[in-house]
Amino acid sequence: MKTLDLDPIPSRNRSIQLDVVEAGSTLMADALAVPVLAGAPTPAILGGVDLAALARAGFTPDVGKAVPFPSVNQPVLVAVGVGETDELTVARVRDAAAAFARAVPQDAALAVRVPAVAGVPVAAAAAAIVEGVLLARYQFSFKSVAAGPVAVESLVLEAPEDAADEVRAGAARGLASARAGMLGRDFASCPAGLLTASRLAELAVQIGAEAGLKVEVFDRRALIELGCGGLLGVNKGSIEEPRMIVLRYTPSGESAGHLALVGKGIMYDSGGIALKPADLSHSQMKNDMTGAGDILAAMSALAELGCPNTVTGYLMCTDNMPSGSAMQLGDVLTIRGGKTVEVLNTDAEGRLVMADALVLAVEEGVDAIVDIATLTGACLRTFGEEVAGLMSNDDALAAQVSAAGDAVDEPVWRLPLIRSYRAELDSDIADLKNLGGPNAGSITAGLFLEEFVAGVPWAHIDIAGTAQSSKAYRWINRGPTAFGTRLLVELALRFTPPSA
Repeated sequence: MKTLDLDPIPSRNRSIQLDVVEAGSTLMADALAVPVLAGAPTPAILGGVDLAALARAGFTPDVGKAVPFPSVNQPVLVAVGVGETDELTVARVRDAAAAFARAVPQDAALAVRVPAVAGVPVAAAAAAIVEGVLLARYQFSFKSVAAGPVAVESLVLEAPEDAADEVRAGAARGLASARAGMLGRDFASCPAGLLTASRLAELAVQIGAEAGLKVEVFDRRALIELGCGGLLGVNKGSIEEPRMIVLRYTPSGESAGHLALVGKGIMYDSGGIALKPADLSHSQMKNDMTGAGDILAAMSALAELGCPNTVTGYLMCTDNMPSGSAMQLGDVLTIRGGKTVEVLNTDAEGRLVMADALVLAVEEGVDAIVDIATLTGACLRTFGEEVAGLMSNDDALAAQVSAAGDAVDEPVWRLPLIRSYRAELDSDIADLKNLGGPNAGSITAGLFLEEFVAGVPWAHIDIAGTAQSSKAYRWINRGPTAFGTRLLVELALRFTPPSA
């Protein structure tokens, strides 16, 4: 498997040995997951331990439950609950795999028996198992002495009888998806002092060369020539140059459609002159580039997965800092294409940097645009940490984004673009202002972005709540989640032009 030298990002998650074996094969592993269904006999490999005996040990066959059986001469056996047969879904398989991985945190070589049940294709189950195991055991640390769970080094899937080929295909897809998700977490976890806009551009060039992407990097001079006043305005207070990184994926055959992805890449958001409070949320602002990181990570997997669509990604990268040269409240910025924006809050900067890219995507003549950003605290307060906000001017595109989120268990919920709220963005001296009223902040932010898409089918994903998790649960770890990476992979693979 290819590995990436992403120094200084201290990730230990890219070198995974993945194998698939036939049913009944000898398994070389530290621990083996044994699926246990509710209301069914326990597998013989558990040595006659039935559900009643497992219950006495505190185990129930519900998804998320796992209990290990220590052993000297064979892999540790781990009874893993998968619930009722008729209620088993791909998402539940992923959750069960994560519970197994968390139950044996010091074991580096893992094995899983892929369940063969009606309603869950074995290929989909295999993909979900790989994702659940690897994402649950994701590691990122600058600690001088290793602590906590060890990274997974190898994973073996035991296929049901006569299903090895299907399991191999599903496992390969799951590995590509999981590696993209872990790469996205790497970006969002890395401190802003190490991962600057220019450094991310360098990494994009490196990743693009390995992933079959064409990469163009635009520095300050090039952005001035393009008239990208939003990105340049936000960058005014920083000693670090901005970067617009354009990624292009083209399929080997005839392209089915052309999708543009636009990502907010605020490498660190101090709030600018409108300085954020010195609390925990401020310390997390290294993840304000999650949208851009999601796109780079997602597009790194497209060639490997045979994406049939052309995809262009725009990563709008800078930090937002206070200084003597910083953007001021009351400034007027000219966005690419000529629209002017009065700045009423320098902490509403994400929409400014993305506006330039939305115009560029329209100029390219794409079939649809999807932007993704840690945009509004209002979205966090509305949906919490598990659901992202979705806004769109096109029902068919919104349905595709929602379906992609459901498929990978990164759910979105659509909010209305209430047209009467557009008046809250009216400015006395510019075409519009970058802040609405005190209410419906997520919706007015969406309405602002819509001003720059010229009627092209467009969807906006607000991941302000989902980009960071306050706890570890299922396959999600505490800290940056890279929510949206796997959703974008799925969307790109299944994208159909809304007008088709």
